[in-house]
Amino acid sequence: MTLKARYARDAIIQVGVVLMTLVVVIPLLIIIFYVVMNGFTALNLEFFTMELGSPARAMQGRPAGLRHSIIGTIVIDLVALAMALPFGLATGIMMSEYPEHPFAPVARLMVSTLNGMPAVLMGLLAYALVVKNTGGFSALAGSVALAFVMIPIISRTTESVLMVTPWSLREAGLSLGLARWRVTVSLVLPAARAGVVTGVLIAFARAAGEAAPLLLTSFGNNYFSMDLRAPMDSLPQRLYSLAISPYRQWHSMGWGGAIILLLFVIVTFLVGRVVISRMEKRMNA
Repeated sequence: MTLKARYARDAIIQVGVVLMTLVVVIPLLIIIFYVVMNGFTALNLEFFTMELGSPARAMQGRPAGLRHSIIGTIVIDLVALAMALPFGLATGIMMSEYPEHPFAPVARLMVSTLNGMPAVLMGLLAYALVVKNTGGFSALAGSVALAFVMIPIISRTTESVLMVTPWSLREAGLSLGLARWRVTVSLVLPAARAGVVTGVLIAFARAAGEAAPLLLTSFGNNYFSMDLRAPMDSLPQRLYSLAISPYRQWHSMGWGGAIILLLFVIVTFLVGRVVISRMEKRMNA
């Protein structure tokens, strides 16, 4: 093959790669543009300071907002993360650092199964474990459902990141007489913390957009509530209810809520990138 033919083949491959990338990027940009164009008019002071209230308010054209949904999303997701983080990290460490343990293959199978399950099944599981045993829907049940969504993602990411950490690091710690668990906690995890944080953020962002588990657990609330034992609203399930409502005002608010949810995910990743870059600078210093 001549040099000219090689250059031509390389150019064709580059064009093909660019076109395939555009096939992925363009639909995302269209979605973002469509959401922003439809929801921008709904973003006003009342949107961030008022509650949705009863349908009568929408029928009368009175102002309403999604303050309770925004705060509820943050509360439910943070509680879910607090539940999922220790279990996800422990499971990932088990699968990576203790592969010879009899429970490691079982944990890997369970994590793979959970990771492939539809999110609505996580809601059914939380409904059976929490809602039926506590006597009603609650924000706590919603957090449990989202924790089940987060755990397999955190576990898989932790396992993958720890697996690519140099084994020489472990050997150095063991040669100094450190216990195996001490080597993992003091040497391996700090070396892999940037990747672990990335996995945690991916799990958090994934759970933040889930509506199906919350429809079966936290149920939703048209009014503000900070009681974890009572129904609490969240943006994903509120967007669903607004979309199927018969009120034009609520449809507009739904588009506004979609913008907030989109920004919530974007800001989560941006903050994560800043944290990760600072971690990497400290490690390289």
